[in-house]
Amino acid sequence: MTAQIIVAEGVWGPRFAELAQAWSVGRVDHAPSAHDLAGARALVVRNRTKVTRELLESAPDLQVVARAGAGLDNIDVDAADDLGVVVVAALGANAVSVAEHTVGLALAVARKTVPLDASTRAGDWNREPGHELAGGVWGLLSAGATARATARLARGLDMSVVAYDPYLDPAGAELAGTGITLHPLDDVIATADVLSVHLPATPETTHMLDAPRLAKAKPNLIVVNVGRGEAVDESALADALQQGRIAGAALDVRHAEPPGPSVLDGLPNVVLTPHVAGITTQSQARIADLLCSNIEDVLAGGTATAAVTRSATPARTSA
Repeated sequence: MTAQIIVAEGVWGPRFAELAQAWSVGRVDHAPSAHDLAGARALVVRNRTKVTRELLESAPDLQVVARAGAGLDNIDVDAADDLGVVVVAALGANAVSVAEHTVGLALAVARKTVPLDASTRAGDWNREPGHELAGGVWGLLSAGATARATARLARGLDMSVVAYDPYLDPAGAELAGTGITLHPLDDVIATADVLSVHLPATPETTHMLDAPRLAKAKPNLIVVNVGRGEAVDESALADALQQGRIAGAALDVRHAEPPGPSVLDGLPNVVLTPHVAGITTQSQARIADLLCSNIEDVLAGGTATAAVTRSATPARTSA
């Protein structure tokens, strides 16, 4: 495939169609290979494409990689820096979308929405009581953009908000006015009535929420994972749910995507969605506009405003 810009994983929309009016754009539904990237100067991916050092080295004309989303665990940013490739990401562009989905999942579990919907459709009229979130504690694992947006909604539900994030200064500007207070990890887990996971996938976060930590939780805890599936030990979570040691869970992200059969599939106190927390019409439009604008600027010899690499201009020059 010979195109200046390769757009992968189904990323598209009116803004990309507009981009294609000025530049040669190729679309691939799969994770692109070196063959797909021959001659390409820009690459757009979601989260399935592994942008490794090897892939970047195999595409010598590549100047910019654009991530349609916030997480960067599928992109070797250090390699991009070393090779003079700019990486841009739509950090914060889907925060509202993720936050709304997070709170919606917690409410669905607390009010037993999914099983009540199924029983009502089956002809039952089961007026089983749910559980209010108001007055409780919302715990956050990470206090990044999506977590802070979630905190705003949780406070609107009259909940207090605590978070674990070892990378933030408790008195720093990022948390000013958010109502979030930082605490040690075990304290956040032990006090939370809802615990939402917004963590990236790193060696440090893998199975951060495991059996010993779940053992510290309240029996009414609802776990919501909208970060990365690796952060939650799904086996330990299933055990805690089956034994009634926590009240429920909602998972938008999984260890493997799509996941294979799991005991979680059959639990009535679990809600499952297919990694869609950040995907709304509005967020996709914001992301597309940001990425396309940055690609246009870089390919025209300018600077990327949304760069996550050390340099916002590529060291590589196109052949």
